Amino acid sequence: MYRASNFIPDPNQELLDARPLRSLAPMFPAPMGVNVNQSSTPPLVCVTPVGQFPTGFGAGNLPAFGSFATFSATANGVSYAGTSANGPIDATPISAYKTRPSMSVDGDDEPYSGNQTLSSERKPRRGRPPGSGASGADGTNGKFKRPKPTYKNFVAGKELAFLPSTSDQREIVESVHMTFEALRRRHLQMDETQDASRRADLKAGAIMMASNIRANSGKRVGTVPGVEIGDIFYFRMELCIIGLHAPSMGGIDYMTTKFGKDEDSVAICIVSAGGYENEDDDTDVLVYSGQGGNSRNTEERHDQKLERGNLALERSLHRKNEIRVVRGFKDPFCITGKIYVYDGLYKIHESWKERTKSGINCFKYKLLREPGQRDGAAIWKMTQKWITNPATRGNLLLADLSSKAEMLPVCLVNEVDHDKGPGHFTYTNQVKYLRPLSSMKKLQGCRCQSVCLPGDPSCACGQHNGGDLPYSSSGLLACRKPIIYECGDSCNCSTNCRNRVTQKGARLHFEVFRTTNRGWGLRCWDPIRSGAFICEYAGEVIDELKVNLNDGEDDYIFQTACPGDKTLKWNCGPELIGEDSTNVTADEFEPLPIKISAKNMGNVSRFMNHSCSPNVFWQPVQYDHGDDRHPHIMFFALKHIPPMTELTYDYGVAGAESSGSGSRRTKNCMCGSRNCRGLF
Repeated sequence: MYRASNFIPDPNQELLDARPLRSLAPMFPAPMGVNVNQSSTPPLVCVTPVGQFPTGFGAGNLPAFGSFATFSATANGVSYAGTSANGPIDATPISAYKTRPSMSVDGDDEPYSGNQTLSSERKPRRGRPPGSGASGADGTNGKFKRPKPTYKNFVAGKELAFLPSTSDQREIVESVHMTFEALRRRHLQMDETQDASRRADLKAGAIMMASNIRANSGKRVGTVPGVEIGDIFYFRMELCIIGLHAPSMGGIDYMTTKFGKDEDSVAICIVSAGGYENEDDDTDVLVYSGQGGNSRNTEERHDQKLERGNLALERSLHRKNEIRVVRGFKDPFCITGKIYVYDGLYKIHESWKERTKSGINCFKYKLLREPGQRDGAAIWKMTQKWITNPATRGNLLLADLSSKAEMLPVCLVNEVDHDKGPGHFTYTNQVKYLRPLSSMKKLQGCRCQSVCLPGDPSCACGQHNGGDLPYSSSGLLACRKPIIYECGDSCNCSTNCRNRVTQKGARLHFEVFRTTNRGWGLRCWDPIRSGAFICEYAGEVIDELKVNLNDGEDDYIFQTACPGDKTLKWNCGPELIGEDSTNVTADEFEPLPIKISAKNMGNVSRFMNHSCSPNVFWQPVQYDHGDDRHPHIMFFALKHIPPMTELTYDYGVAGAESSGSGSRRTKNCMCGSRNCRGLF
C-alpha cells in the first residue's frame, strides 16, 4: 500500500497526458475486428467518476488490485471493460499520483457531500477511554488487533454465485446494491479491530468497481433501468454503482449526447444535498444552485463560472432534456448522516445569477418535476409531518393499536374500504413460552466491563457469535447467522452494550393499513436501513406436535420454513475479499422446531404479509435463555426500505418441509412481485 503523497510512478509506465482525467475524452484502442472508421465518436458508454473521488481513493489503496477498471467501452454490441488490445488498461486515478486540496467540484456539494463518516463509522478520538459511551465511536480502543484481510482479484462473473443470472433490471440493481451493503458491513466489522484509513463505503465501492460489479454502467439521459422513484440511499457510492449518478462527490452529472445531427453537453442528474442555498420546500419545484465558488479547506470564495456542470445545466435549459433529481435529507437516526431520495425526472425552465449570503455570484436553475410520476420526496415530507404530529394523518381508525405497549404509537388506517379493523386479539410485544424461563437452560454470559469490544478474545458473547460482534455500533446487523447471541442478564456488561439490540424493542413509527387484496398489512413512516432491527414475532409458543393447521390458526402461525434465495443470499459479497461464503443454500437450510401463534395474542408482526421478493427477513436471536431450539424470532431489513413501503417477508418455499408437523398448507401467492413463485 502506498500513500498518494509519496508515490513515485514507474518510469517505464507510459502517461500519455498529465492533465486531470475529468478534462479528457477517453479514447480506447480499437478491439480486434472493429472498424475504427465506423464512427468518429469514441466508443464511450461509461465514465466512472475518476478525479472526483476523495483524496486517496484509487486502486493504489487496494492490496492486490493492480488496475482499477475505470472505463467501459462498447463496440458492435461487445462490452470491453478496462481492456485494450495489449491487455488491461491501468486506469489509476490521478489522485493516486498527486494529492490535491479537497475543493468543491460540483454544485450543491459539501465536504464528502453526504458521504460524511457516520457516527457508527468514525475513528475514535485520541485519549478516548476504553469502553466510553456505547463502546466508543468505532466500538474499540485499538487494543485488539487482527491480521488485515487478504484480497483476491476476481474476474467479474466468475466465482460470484450470489449474482443473479436474470434480465430483470430491478433484480440486477437490487443484487448489486445488496452486494455493496454486505461488503460495506463486513469491512466496517473488520475495521473496528484494526486501524482503518478509509471509510467502509469507499472500500466496498472500490472493490466492486475493480471487479466490474455494477449496474447500468453507461451514462444516459432519462430513467435508469431498475431504479425506481422513491428509492433511498445512504452513501453517494450507492448512486455510482447502480448508474444513477456517476460522480462520487459532485452534485452535477453530465455527458455529451446527440440531438439530431448536433452534439451537446447536457446535465443528466443532480443531487440536491444542501451544500448551497437551495429552495426545495415545494416537492414539484427545485431551485438549484450551480457548482463552484466555495473552498472546502479555506475561506476563499469566488464567483461561479459558466463551465463544466454549470454549462451543462445551461445547455439543458435550451435542449429541454429530462434530468434525474436526487434530494438529500437529514437522517433522523444519525445526526451527521444523510439520506438520498430519488425523486424522478425534472426539466429546467429558467436560470439566472444572484448574489448569495456569502457574497459570491451564483448560478440558479429552476427545475419543475415532470407530471404523471409517482411520489418520491413528497412521501418523505408527508411522513415526517405525521411523525411530528400523528393527528395530521388522515383516514385514521385508531391512534395507537398497541395501547401504549410499544414505545411509539401504532396507527390503524383504512383508505380502501369500510372495514373498521382486524379481528380481536391481545396486543403484546412478548413471547409466551410453554414453560417458565427460569426452568429453561441458562445462557452463558460474558464478563466484559462496561461494554463488549470488537475483537476481544475474552468476550464470551463475541466467541458465541464466531469471534465478531453481530452488530455495528449503530445497531445494524452485519450478517445473517443460524443464531445470534446477544448479551443478557447473565452478562456483566451494561445496558449500553452494542450487543443488546433486539431485546430493547421496536423503535419505529408503524402503521397497520388495509391492503386491496391481502387483508391488513404493515408499513412504517420512517426510512429503514438495510440490517436495521424492525420487530419481534410475538405470540404464544405452541407444541409442535399439537399444531392445529385450521384456516384461522394457520394464518397466524410462524415457523422457520426455508425462505427464497433473496433471503438466503443476504450475506453476499465476502467472496470478493477472499473470505468463504457464509450463504446457506436451500439444501443446507435446517429449520428449527419452534412455532409461534399470533392468533390470540401478538404485535405488529402478525400483520406482515408474504412476498416472493421481500424487504424483511427473520433471524433467530438468543439473550434470555439457552434453548437454541426455541429462540426469539427477530425481523431485520433485507434492504433499504423507503417510508410507506409495505413490510413483507418470505413465508417459505411451497413444499419445504418443517420439522415436527411436516409441510404447512400451500396457499396461492398474491404478492404481485416480478418473481412471484405462485405458491407459498
